[in-house]
Amino acid sequence: MKNGSRLAALGGVVVAGALALTACGSDDNSGTSASNAPTGNIDCAKSTVNADGSSAQKNAIEEWTKQYSTKCSGANLNYPGNGSGAGIKSFTSGQVSFAGSDSALKPEEVTAAKTRCQGNNALNLPMVVGPIAVVYNVKGVDGLKLSPETIANIFAGKIKTWNDPAIAKENSGAKLPSSKISTVYRGDESGTTENFTNYLHTTAPAAWTWEKAKKWPNPVGQGVQKSDGIVNQVKSTDGSISYVEMSYASSNNLQTADVKNGAGEYTKLSADSASKTVTGAKIVGTGNDLALKIDYATKEAGAYPIVLVTYEIACEKGLPADQSKFVKSFLTYTSSADGQKVLTDLGYAPVPDAVLTKVQASVKALS
Repeated sequence: MKNGSRLAALGGVVVAGALALTACGSDDNSGTSASNAPTGNIDCAKSTVNADGSSAQKNAIEEWTKQYSTKCSGANLNYPGNGSGAGIKSFTSGQVSFAGSDSALKPEEVTAAKTRCQGNNALNLPMVVGPIAVVYNVKGVDGLKLSPETIANIFAGKIKTWNDPAIAKENSGAKLPSSKISTVYRGDESGTTENFTNYLHTTAPAAWTWEKAKKWPNPVGQGVQKSDGIVNQVKSTDGSISYVEMSYASSNNLQTADVKNGAGEYTKLSADSASKTVTGAKIVGTGNDLALKIDYATKEAGAYPIVLVTYEIACEKGLPADQSKFVKSFLTYTSSADGQKVLTDLGYAPVPDAVLTKVQASVKALS
């Protein structure tokens, strides 16, 4: 038995539990329904496959898996969502059939992925737009407004109290307490961290001198594991501030800050405002690879600037036949109109049509 098939067989027991948890877990997926199941002709792959990676897209993957299985009886996907770094490592080592990542493959990862794909290319396929919320818990403060420079100085430890003049200037009339700011960051390697630090370094380089990184680069604040850890820590800590995917912020009723964009607007976080930023992204991949470059300083009216795009990292060719069929079939659904409809209800934003049509063409080329 090949390694991938053995792992898939072992994952079968876990999948049943994972799908059960999707229906009754802590994340609020009540907005979705069977109407989001595939409605068109789909070449179902009735097998069990393992994938892993981005926790940012975990809620989407779980809902997609549930909907896909209603159309394709006997098809199961095990996706624990252990983070982008873990997912890419599992993919390049041949432990999973595809990976979810909050950033496109780096050059050294491209080389390892090509070996995993039997000498063929691994594609970055944008599948979910995951706005990054700046979440906070400060009693009596609603509608907090923050500029990139202020956010950067808070997380760099230069702004230490909530009534700091920089925050007060942007929030005229707000009753800001003199209490200490408690910053919270992801302690594990995270694509969300990579995108957030890239945003800070790009938009406020004088305040944020660290380069983008999957691992939080400074000792300011408290590190916790995964997105659930961020949610729990912010909820339980008055005076705290952190960053987490919008899906987690909305399903847990966390306060989110309005963020100043390149046009000088303080923009509320929403699926629509996030999609406006991704619409202006540039495709920097070649051929069927659709790696994107986000303009964090976008001047698009109404655009929320802190967004990440989560990719599915998949072999263009080179997987065992059963895995290849499943990956192509499943991603055909996720990139369809039915699959993308799921996202808004879960606190994500759909991939803009201009990009989505290219994703669909790339998925069609998988073999």
